[in-house]
Amino acid sequence: MPRKPARHCRPARCLPLSFSPFARSMARIASNNKVAHKVQNPRLPGNNLPTSSGKRIENHKLIDKSEDSGSSDDEEFDGTVQADFEFFDPKPSDFHGVKILLQTYLDDKQWDLSGFVDVILGQPTVGTVIKIENDEDDGIYSIVTALNLGRYKDLECIADLKEFLLKACCQKDVFSKLSLFLGDLAKDVGLMVSQRVLNLPPQLLPPLYDALFDEVSWATEDEPTEELRSSFCFKFYLVISKIYKHKNADKQNGPSGDQSIVYIKAEDEIFHELSSWSFSFPLHTQLVRTDELKDYRLTGLVMAIDASKIPVFRQKLHSLIDQ
Repeated sequence: MPRKPARHCRPARCLPLSFSPFARSMARIASNNKVAHKVQNPRLPGNNLPTSSGKRIENHKLIDKSEDSGSSDDEEFDGTVQADFEFFDPKPSDFHGVKILLQTYLDDKQWDLSGFVDVILGQPTVGTVIKIENDEDDGIYSIVTALNLGRYKDLECIADLKEFLLKACCQKDVFSKLSLFLGDLAKDVGLMVSQRVLNLPPQLLPPLYDALFDEVSWATEDEPTEELRSSFCFKFYLVISKIYKHKNADKQNGPSGDQSIVYIKAEDEIFHELSSWSFSFPLHTQLVRTDELKDYRLTGLVMAIDASKIPVFRQKLHSLIDQ
């Protein structure tokens, strides 16, 4: 199924984005602390992987520059990397790269991750991987897709995922809604999977999500069987992500407003704002934190978004990146 070309992105400095000034500044601090290692270290996630062939979608020439590039060979490397990113349909040979990106998707749970990756790669008409043009290692820098929870309900990986979510949800009022999403309403729910390397240029986000939701729409018309076409008629989306949450956020004297949460991914703040319900839960896996984030803990976040809110999401995401 042909894709519509994504728009070109102008050269721009890669900065973490978020709506609130506090969250944006904190995300910038956290990102800059890690970006230098990502940019200067050639062993990026996805490197040294099997070759993957795919259809070229669009070229994005961007400059990724870190403020924290104080290596001893500054004269040879100034912290700037110019790369041409391309969008591809997922292919079976992307297996290892996608698996690396998803290795902490369900925290430290032992589950059928390999089966989950197989499901993602077995659905090439809806989903995108991002690679760098002419990258000899053929690394995967992002994966985004939407999986029908009802269509794959009998698979071990989906059973593992449901078990994880139900165990993680401790809010009684939300637990019943989650159970409904994972049970009777599963055929109407799209599990939106979006994982990427931390310092992926944010200018890629609008065309990446535009491609996803356009493909979902096209699949409702172009898939070869009525069953497959119906499986993409999502009424709801379920998003599993991670945020930094202040350790006292739930206490009476804790921080309020935008100081309680730092969104690692810019789009999650929009999803959270538009969600009909959500819940957070503690994670066993913790990243190395900067001094500025010493009072914050990496936390799981699950959000339910009505499909009718997706046009609003797309517009807000474009506005956020273009500002």
